[in-house]
Amino acid sequence: MNDMVQVRDEGHVRVIRMNRPEKKNAASVDLAWGVITTIQETMTNDDIWVIGLTGSGDSFCAGLDLSPDEGNEQYTPLTEQTAYLDELGWVSRFFSTLRLECDKPIVGGINGVAVGAGVSLAMATDIRIMAESARLMAGYPRIGGSPDGGLSFTLVQAMGYEQAMRFLMENRTVGANEALRLGMVGEVVPDERFESRFFEYLESLTKVSPITARATKRVLREANGVDLDKHLRWEIFNITKALSSLDGQEARRAFFEKRDPEFTGRGK
Repeated sequence: MNDMVQVRDEGHVRVIRMNRPEKKNAASVDLAWGVITTIQETMTNDDIWVIGLTGSGDSFCAGLDLSPDEGNEQYTPLTEQTAYLDELGWVSRFFSTLRLECDKPIVGGINGVAVGAGVSLAMATDIRIMAESARLMAGYPRIGGSPDGGLSFTLVQAMGYEQAMRFLMENRTVGANEALRLGMVGEVVPDERFESRFFEYLESLTKVSPITARATKRVLREANGVDLDKHLRWEIFNITKALSSLDGQEARRAFFEKRDPEFTGRGK
Protein backbone atom coordinates (compact mmCIF):
# COMPACT_ATOMS: atom_id res chain seq x y z
CA MET A 1 0.00 0.00 0.00
CA ASN A 2 1.11 3.63 -0.50
CA ASP A 3 -0.09 7.18 0.23
CA MET A 4 -2.02 7.24 -3.05
CA VAL A 5 -4.46 4.66 -1.66
CA GLN A 6 -6.43 5.33 1.51
CA VAL A 7 -8.22 2.56 3.40
CA ARG A 8 -11.11 2.94 5.82
CA ASP A 9 -12.49 -0.08 7.69
CA GLU A 10 -15.79 0.04 9.51
CA GLY A 11 -17.40 -3.16 10.69
CA HIS A 12 -17.21 -5.65 7.83
CA VAL A 13 -16.79 -2.92 5.18
CA ARG A 14 -13.53 -1.69 3.66
CA VAL A 15 -13.54 1.47 1.53
CA ILE A 16 -10.52 1.86 -0.74
CA ARG A 17 -10.08 5.44 -1.94
CA MET A 18 -7.75 6.49 -4.75
CA ASN A 19 -6.01 9.56 -3.37
CA ARG A 20 -4.33 11.65 -5.99
CA PRO A 21 -6.78 14.55 -6.27
CA GLU A 22 -4.26 16.98 -7.75
CA LYS A 23 -4.08 14.65 -10.77
CA LYS A 24 -7.79 13.76 -10.68
CA ASN A 25 -6.66 10.33 -9.48
CA ALA A 26 -5.02 9.63 -12.85
CA ALA A 27 -3.50 6.18 -12.70
CA SER A 28 0.25 6.07 -12.32
CA VAL A 29 2.07 2.81 -11.69
CA ASP A 30 2.13 3.47 -7.94
CA LEU A 31 -1.59 4.22 -7.77
CA ALA A 32 -2.53 1.25 -9.96
CA TRP A 33 -0.53 -1.28 -8.01
CA GLY A 34 -1.59 0.31 -4.74
CA VAL A 35 -5.21 -0.48 -5.60
CA ILE A 36 -4.37 -3.98 -6.81
CA THR A 37 -2.28 -4.98 -3.80
CA THR A 38 -4.81 -3.50 -1.35
CA ILE A 39 -7.59 -5.60 -2.88
CA GLN A 40 -5.36 -8.68 -2.85
CA GLU A 41 -4.66 -8.13 0.85
CA THR A 42 -8.37 -7.62 1.51
CA MET A 43 -9.15 -10.96 -0.14
CA THR A 44 -7.42 -12.75 2.75
CA ASN A 45 -8.94 -10.62 5.53
CA ASP A 46 -11.83 -12.62 6.95
CA ASP A 47 -13.18 -9.61 8.84
CA ILE A 48 -13.91 -7.73 5.61
CA TRP A 49 -16.97 -8.95 3.73
CA VAL A 50 -17.67 -6.09 1.30
CA ILE A 51 -15.30 -3.73 -0.53
CA GLY A 52 -15.98 -0.22 -1.80
CA LEU A 53 -13.76 1.52 -4.36
CA THR A 54 -13.98 5.27 -4.94
CA GLY A 55 -11.88 8.38 -5.56
CA SER A 56 -10.94 11.50 -3.64
CA GLY A 57 -11.75 15.06 -4.66
CA ASP A 58 -13.95 15.58 -7.71
CA SER A 59 -12.78 12.54 -9.69
CA PHE A 60 -13.02 8.76 -9.67
CA CYS A 61 -10.06 8.16 -12.01
CA ALA A 62 -9.14 10.31 -15.02
CA GLY A 63 -7.39 7.45 -16.83
CA LEU A 64 -3.69 7.03 -17.49
CA ASP A 65 -1.26 9.58 -16.12
CA LEU A 66 0.31 10.31 -19.48
CA SER A 67 2.64 13.13 -18.50
CA PRO A 68 3.56 13.49 -14.81
CA ASP A 69 5.17 16.74 -13.75
CA GLU A 70 8.88 16.89 -13.18
CA GLY A 71 9.73 15.64 -9.74
CA ASN A 72 6.81 13.24 -9.57
CA GLU A 73 6.95 9.59 -10.52
CA GLN A 74 9.47 8.83 -13.22
CA TYR A 75 7.35 6.32 -15.11
CA THR A 76 3.79 6.31 -16.32
CA PRO A 77 1.97 3.12 -17.31
CA LEU A 78 2.64 3.89 -20.99
CA THR A 79 6.42 3.71 -20.62
CA GLU A 80 8.38 0.57 -21.46
CA GLN A 81 9.55 0.06 -17.89
CA THR A 82 8.30 -3.51 -17.87
CA ALA A 83 9.79 -4.24 -14.46
CA TYR A 84 6.59 -2.72 -13.10
CA LEU A 85 4.32 -4.91 -15.20
CA ASP A 86 3.42 -8.52 -15.70
CA GLU A 87 2.27 -10.12 -18.93
CA LEU A 88 -1.30 -8.93 -18.45
CA GLY A 89 -0.33 -5.32 -17.88
CA TRP A 90 -1.68 -3.15 -15.09
CA VAL A 91 -5.07 -2.14 -16.58
CA SER A 92 -5.99 -5.76 -17.32
CA ARG A 93 -4.77 -6.69 -13.87
CA PHE A 94 -7.48 -4.40 -12.47
CA PHE A 95 -10.16 -6.60 -14.05
CA SER A 96 -8.35 -9.83 -13.25
CA THR A 97 -7.99 -8.89 -9.59
CA LEU A 98 -11.41 -7.30 -9.03
CA ARG A 99 -13.54 -9.78 -10.99
CA LEU A 100 -11.61 -13.04 -11.32
CA GLU A 101 -9.42 -13.30 -8.21
CA CYS A 102 -11.50 -11.50 -5.59
CA ASP A 103 -14.78 -13.23 -4.81
CA LYS A 104 -15.91 -10.61 -2.30
CA PRO A 105 -18.47 -8.11 -3.65
CA ILE A 106 -16.84 -4.87 -4.84
CA VAL A 107 -18.98 -1.76 -5.17
CA GLY A 108 -17.71 1.10 -7.32
CA GLY A 109 -18.48 4.57 -6.02
CA ILE A 110 -18.16 6.80 -9.09
CA ASN A 111 -17.89 10.12 -7.29
CA GLY A 112 -16.66 12.14 -10.29
CA VAL A 113 -15.09 11.95 -13.72
CA ALA A 114 -13.89 8.58 -15.03
CA VAL A 115 -12.01 8.38 -18.33
CA GLY A 116 -10.32 5.54 -20.24
CA ALA A 117 -8.67 3.19 -17.78
CA GLY A 118 -10.78 4.86 -15.09
CA VAL A 119 -13.92 3.64 -16.85
CA SER A 120 -12.35 0.17 -17.19
CA LEU A 121 -11.68 0.16 -13.46
CA ALA A 122 -15.20 1.33 -12.61
CA MET A 123 -16.79 -1.27 -14.88
CA ALA A 124 -14.62 -4.01 -13.33
CA THR A 125 -16.49 -3.55 -10.04
CA ASP A 126 -19.56 -5.71 -9.44
CA ILE A 127 -22.08 -2.99 -8.58
CA ARG A 128 -21.83 0.74 -9.31
CA ILE A 129 -23.29 3.84 -7.67
CA MET A 130 -22.73 7.18 -9.41
CA ALA A 131 -22.87 10.76 -8.20
CA GLU A 132 -25.28 12.95 -10.15
CA SER A 133 -22.56 15.29 -11.46
CA ALA A 134 -20.11 12.50 -12.39
CA ARG A 135 -19.19 11.89 -16.02
CA LEU A 136 -17.82 8.94 -18.04
CA MET A 137 -15.75 9.10 -21.24
CA ALA A 138 -14.14 6.27 -23.21
CA GLY A 139 -10.89 8.18 -23.78
CA TYR A 140 -9.18 5.46 -25.81
CA PRO A 141 -9.66 7.03 -29.27
CA ARG A 142 -7.87 10.22 -28.28
CA ILE A 143 -4.63 8.34 -27.55
CA GLY A 144 -4.99 5.93 -30.48
CA GLY A 145 -5.86 2.87 -28.41
CA SER A 146 -8.57 0.23 -28.27
CA PRO A 147 -10.24 -0.76 -24.97
CA ASP A 148 -8.43 -2.86 -22.38
CA GLY A 149 -8.92 -3.78 -18.76
CA GLY A 150 -11.88 -5.99 -19.64
CA LEU A 151 -13.87 -2.97 -20.87
CA SER A 152 -14.75 -4.61 -24.19
CA PHE A 153 -16.42 -7.37 -22.15
CA THR A 154 -18.04 -5.35 -19.34
CA LEU A 155 -19.56 -2.75 -21.68
CA VAL A 156 -21.16 -5.33 -23.97
CA GLN A 157 -22.39 -7.22 -20.92
CA ALA A 158 -23.93 -4.05 -19.47
CA MET A 159 -25.43 -2.32 -22.51
CA GLY A 160 -25.20 -4.55 -25.57
CA TYR A 161 -22.94 -4.51 -28.61
CA GLU A 162 -24.15 -1.43 -30.49
CA GLN A 163 -24.33 0.87 -27.49
CA ALA A 164 -20.84 -0.29 -26.45
CA MET A 165 -19.55 0.51 -29.95
CA ARG A 166 -21.19 3.92 -29.83
CA PHE A 167 -19.72 4.75 -26.43
CA LEU A 168 -16.22 3.72 -27.48
CA MET A 169 -16.17 5.12 -31.01
CA GLU A 170 -17.98 8.41 -30.40
CA ASN A 171 -15.86 9.18 -27.33
CA ARG A 172 -18.58 11.43 -26.00
CA THR A 173 -19.24 12.32 -22.41
CA VAL A 174 -21.95 10.28 -20.69
CA GLY A 175 -23.68 11.79 -17.68
CA ALA A 176 -25.03 9.93 -14.70
CA ASN A 177 -28.64 9.62 -15.84
CA GLU A 178 -27.62 8.34 -19.28
CA ALA A 179 -25.18 5.92 -17.64
CA LEU A 180 -28.09 4.62 -15.58
CA ARG A 181 -30.26 4.26 -18.69
CA LEU A 182 -27.50 2.42 -20.54
CA GLY A 183 -26.92 0.01 -17.65
CA MET A 184 -23.41 1.21 -16.84
CA VAL A 185 -24.46 1.95 -13.26
CA GLY A 186 -27.31 0.74 -11.09
CA GLU A 187 -28.01 3.87 -9.05
CA VAL A 188 -27.56 7.66 -9.31
CA VAL A 189 -27.33 9.74 -6.13
CA PRO A 190 -27.39 13.53 -5.60
CA ASP A 191 -23.86 14.80 -4.95
CA GLU A 192 -24.60 15.94 -1.41
CA ARG A 193 -25.80 12.44 -0.47
CA PHE A 194 -23.23 10.44 -2.37
CA GLU A 195 -20.78 9.60 0.44
CA SER A 196 -23.48 8.67 2.95
CA ARG A 197 -25.46 6.60 0.43
CA PHE A 198 -22.32 4.84 -0.81
CA PHE A 199 -21.40 3.66 2.67
CA GLU A 200 -25.02 2.91 3.55
CA TYR A 201 -25.24 0.60 0.56
CA LEU A 202 -21.96 -1.12 1.38
CA GLU A 203 -23.19 -1.68 4.93
CA SER A 204 -26.47 -3.12 3.63
CA LEU A 205 -24.58 -5.87 1.77
CA THR A 206 -23.07 -7.08 5.06
CA LYS A 207 -26.57 -8.24 6.05
CA VAL A 208 -26.04 -11.07 3.57
CA SER A 209 -23.92 -13.99 4.72
CA PRO A 210 -20.37 -13.52 3.37
CA ILE A 211 -20.44 -17.16 2.29
CA THR A 212 -23.58 -16.49 0.25
CA ALA A 213 -22.14 -13.28 -1.21
CA ARG A 214 -18.92 -14.91 -2.32
CA ALA A 215 -20.70 -17.94 -3.76
CA THR A 216 -23.06 -15.63 -5.67
CA LYS A 217 -20.18 -13.70 -7.24
CA ARG A 218 -18.38 -16.90 -8.20
CA VAL A 219 -21.37 -18.42 -10.01
CA LEU A 220 -22.38 -15.18 -11.76
CA ARG A 221 -18.92 -14.52 -13.15
CA GLU A 222 -18.76 -18.06 -14.55
CA ALA A 223 -22.18 -17.73 -16.22
CA ASN A 224 -20.93 -15.65 -19.18
CA GLY A 225 -19.37 -18.60 -21.01
CA VAL A 226 -16.31 -16.53 -21.99
CA ASP A 227 -12.69 -17.41 -21.24
CA LEU A 228 -11.98 -14.04 -19.62
CA ASP A 229 -8.25 -14.59 -19.19
CA LYS A 230 -7.96 -15.30 -22.91
CA HIS A 231 -10.14 -12.26 -23.66
CA LEU A 232 -7.88 -9.98 -21.62
CA ARG A 233 -4.89 -11.16 -23.63
CA TRP A 234 -6.78 -10.51 -26.88
CA GLU A 235 -7.45 -6.97 -25.68
CA ILE A 236 -3.76 -6.45 -24.93
CA PHE A 237 -2.74 -7.72 -28.36
CA ASN A 238 -5.08 -5.26 -30.05
CA ILE A 239 -4.31 -2.19 -27.94
CA THR A 240 -0.58 -2.82 -28.34
CA LYS A 241 -1.00 -3.00 -32.11
CA ALA A 242 -3.13 0.17 -32.14
CA LEU A 243 -0.84 2.21 -29.88
CA SER A 244 2.31 1.23 -31.81
CA SER A 245 0.83 2.10 -35.23
CA LEU A 246 1.66 5.37 -36.98
CA ASP A 247 -1.90 6.49 -36.36
CA GLY A 248 -1.53 5.68 -32.67
CA GLN A 249 1.64 7.73 -32.44
CA GLU A 250 -0.06 10.60 -34.28
CA ALA A 251 -3.05 10.45 -31.91
CA ARG A 252 -0.80 10.94 -28.88
CA ARG A 253 1.19 13.74 -30.53
CA ALA A 254 -2.07 15.52 -31.35
CA PHE A 255 -3.34 14.95 -27.81
CA PHE A 256 -0.29 16.59 -26.26
CA GLU A 257 -0.23 19.37 -28.86
CA LYS A 258 -3.98 20.00 -28.38
CA ARG A 259 -4.89 19.69 -32.06
CA ASP A 260 -6.92 17.39 -34.29
CA PRO A 261 -4.96 14.32 -35.42
CA GLU A 262 -4.26 13.60 -39.07
CA PHE A 263 -4.71 9.87 -39.62
CA THR A 264 -3.43 7.88 -42.60
CA GLY A 265 -4.67 4.38 -41.73
CA ARG A 266 -1.07 3.12 -41.75
CA GLY A 267 0.13 0.59 -39.21
CA LYS A 268 3.88 1.04 -39.66
